[in-house]
Amino acid sequence: MRYFLGWSRKKIASGLLVTSVLFVGACSSGEVGSNGGSSGSGSNSGQVIRIAIGTQDQVINTAVGGATVRELELLEKHLPTDGKYEGVRYEIEWSSYTSGPPITNKMLANQLDIGLMGDFPAVINLIKFQQEAKDANSVFVGTLAYSPTGAGNAVVVPKDSTATSLADLKGGTVSVPFGSAAHGMLLNALADAGLDPETDVELISQAPEVGGASLRTGQIDAHADFVPFGELFPFRGFARKIFDGAQTGVPTLHGIVVRTDFAEEHPEIVVAYLKAILEANQMFREDPEGISAQIQEWSGVDKEVVYMFLGPSGLQPLNPTIGEVQVNSLKNSIATLTKLGRLDNPVDPAEVTNWIDESYLLQAMEEMGLDYDEVVATAEGYQISGEDALTGEAITDPKQAAQFWVQGEETVRSFASIGNMVKALVELQAEGQAANVMFVHDHNNGWKLFAENSYFVSNGDQVAAFLIEADAQTYAASNGGQITAFRGLQDLYAARLPLLAGAQR
Repeated sequence: MRYFLGWSRKKIASGLLVTSVLFVGACSSGEVGSNGGSSGSGSNSGQVIRIAIGTQDQVINTAVGGATVRELELLEKHLPTDGKYEGVRYEIEWSSYTSGPPITNKMLANQLDIGLMGDFPAVINLIKFQQEAKDANSVFVGTLAYSPTGAGNAVVVPKDSTATSLADLKGGTVSVPFGSAAHGMLLNALADAGLDPETDVELISQAPEVGGASLRTGQIDAHADFVPFGELFPFRGFARKIFDGAQTGVPTLHGIVVRTDFAEEHPEIVVAYLKAILEANQMFREDPEGISAQIQEWSGVDKEVVYMFLGPSGLQPLNPTIGEVQVNSLKNSIATLTKLGRLDNPVDPAEVTNWIDESYLLQAMEEMGLDYDEVVATAEGYQISGEDALTGEAITDPKQAAQFWVQGEETVRSFASIGNMVKALVELQAEGQAANVMFVHDHNNGWKLFAENSYFVSNGDQVAAFLIEADAQTYAASNGGQITAFRGLQDLYAARLPLLAGAQR
């Protein structure tokens, strides 16, 4: 028996405890669950329990629940060792994939017990288990990271492309990993832009690494992808973002699906895995630069891109809960796939609530002494704060703040405004140093942006950043400001501060 969303949190948490004890009692007399002590019989000695987890190492939304848990051995730390688990040997099998659909195939074949994937692949996973599997279903047990607006998915073009909007792609070739969260975003976005995905563009399926190579060689006009490639490819200098998933205003997420037969037989292991994720989330918030650097080693994704997504005021909060926004993300995925004819058998989006079970997460929080509402508040309140690295003033508005990461330094420097950041950067360069990356936020929407790939409007000391050129033009027309690229902004500030390298020291 499972308890789903809609039940009180107290009932859900206690329900798992009761279910676990009843299950253990039915399986073996004389043993109790992992929360209730040891049987002392040692009868499980030699028993092997497989825990097979499919992750996506290069997908930064899964990096904390995947590579971080794996490499820091956090799951091993939380696995039960008493009661029915006394004397057992755990065989943890990790495998990484480029997208969610292969993970679903492995789960259906009972080769994976737990899968980490985006919203569109997750609902396909849930639906396929309902419609095709004979021996088990799958259940959505928690979120890894999410965006309430859809930030993270993106469409990029080659660096020297003249395209500035999706409308400019008419008649062109666009690649995307079919069946991914980005695929769903692209189909929606093209339709919103007045383009028919079947006739106005040629859609081809390419994994991220293939799409990146195709962008470099000019074999495609655009590539749509999920976290982190819409930021990673521009950061590496061969692509430019023309559409952000946040422009859809439709929430997106990556989360955790589990085979129900595994969850029902080993609820304590599912709880242990979620405890490992809760600990990994906390470790990241305590040392975002350090964990970002480690994730770079484990995944090959540049630490600056990891930090952009998951650091303070990042694009994707590490909120493990399944709230209304997360549920709506899954419902919308079903509705979109149905509307576009991508499901063989239509499914009522409301069905998704029957495939969600937050009880394992609630039990994990209870065992770790965590309060549900505080976990949510901590994740959502993880914003840029502290003092301006140039002036010492308090940073009171994270969405007006800016940051840069100096080459060779372990921590990011934060500033209360874009102007202060640029002044500090000019000083830094005058001293012969350089920054790996500069971060700003979209003036209208608060999205975190790479400064070098943004449009700016300056009017005296007032500077605003924008992802979309048209937004910058509208803002400039309203306040009389000047539109410039980041390089031009630096030159403007350098001209105002001719004595930086000398007299001001």
